Amino acid sequence: MTVPSDAVILFGASGDLARRKLFPALQELTRDGRLDPVPVIGVAGRAWSDDDLRDHAREGIERFDGPHRDEDAFARLARELHYVSGDYRDDTTYEALAEAVGDATRPLIYLAIPPSLFETVIAGLAGVGLNDGGRVVVEKPFGRDLDSARRLNQCLLSAFPEASVFRIDHFLGKATVLDLLVLRLGNTFLEPVWNSHYIDNVQITMAEDFGIEGRGKLYEEVGALRDVVQNHLLQIVSLVAMEPPVDIRARALRDEKSKVLRSIRTVDPDEVVRGQYRGYRDEEGVAASSQVETFVALRAWVDSWRWAGVPFYLRAGKRLATTATEVLVEFRRPPMAFFAHAGAPPPHPNHLVFRMNPGERVSLSVQIKQPGDAFVSRPVDLVYEYDERREGPHEAAYARLLAGAMVGDQTLFARADVVEEAWRIVGRLLQHPPELRLYEPGTWGPAHAEELIDRDGGWHDPR
Repeated sequence: MTVPSDAVILFGASGDLARRKLFPALQELTRDGRLDPVPVIGVAGRAWSDDDLRDHAREGIERFDGPHRDEDAFARLARELHYVSGDYRDDTTYEALAEAVGDATRPLIYLAIPPSLFETVIAGLAGVGLNDGGRVVVEKPFGRDLDSARRLNQCLLSAFPEASVFRIDHFLGKATVLDLLVLRLGNTFLEPVWNSHYIDNVQITMAEDFGIEGRGKLYEEVGALRDVVQNHLLQIVSLVAMEPPVDIRARALRDEKSKVLRSIRTVDPDEVVRGQYRGYRDEEGVAASSQVETFVALRAWVDSWRWAGVPFYLRAGKRLATTATEVLVEFRRPPMAFFAHAGAPPPHPNHLVFRMNPGERVSLSVQIKQPGDAFVSRPVDLVYEYDERREGPHEAAYARLLAGAMVGDQTLFARADVVEEAWRIVGRLLQHPPELRLYEPGTWGPAHAEELIDRDGGWHDPR
């Protein structure tokens, strides 16, 4: 039986991620009784006291999770909050940390710090033995390309076994992602048609109608491809395309995800459209001649027995026509169009849409007879809408992921080989990026993105 973590060490405790996400998640775990009584030790360079850290945590919870503030839970959390101030490059910082940890033998160590500091911090932790029995959590992005991802994995695995490394991507902790997994594997009626014989194409969209929201300097370092395509969208592809695992434990699920990513061709730059919305270069922190993309559309191929010949279309972007994340599975047309109007094109084929955000729902488009005497069909959508109250509007993904990491459950975390395969898939795009095309805010990106999918009937409009 896996032994739960008996302390939480939070590097970067004075930062924005801790304030926005981690302290609200820790309060939720405290409220649910999954954290009591576990010491939480913040580490950062600011000359703070324990009380300063508690004030920082309270301010973050009040500002970013106000409706779910729980005074009793926060009071219990605050009693366990402690602070270690020091330079990450100074050995005395880790000596002070080891003293603060005390008798805890299985700390959960969260690295909410820039990747450039990982090697330094990992070496410091190993120097005082905090890696022995500990678990380490690292935030995405896991490197900037395949080579840097491999170096990062080597650094982590030099001090921690793979079973103790948790590569956190909050997207994998969202309830909607888990719902997609259940829809895919929990319904037998889908299995006979979930293959290239019946499915024509798959479309995955992650659209946002807003811009970079003051994150110009950060966005200049990542762009849309690194920010969401290499990780979020390829994870969705793996959930859609994976074979049923032998069970739902971490190893079996991650084995099947790995198989999918290994079977995806390295994306050809000729099957990619990169765009940038007009006005991006005027944002604070953005270079006047920036070539960073705010939009990507691409065609990917899963070369497996199940999916050979089925194109997977992925698109993501900012300042688009709406905000929506969805998966559309478009089925092949019937062999003969009996029920179309004379001279009219055949009806749009059946398609299954899984809307992940906003307004989570599942819909299946089918053809039924149009009213009247004529044998003419019309489309209708069979829709199930989720109860939006089931998890609340606040960010629950981090609480779910932290809870999993504390008990050593890697089901919702990325494995080293999966990370490296994802970078391999987009590697040629990073080395040879296609031409950057401008697009107007409020549209669906460059016109070339429509041409990319024209042969398969065009993009589905999430609106």
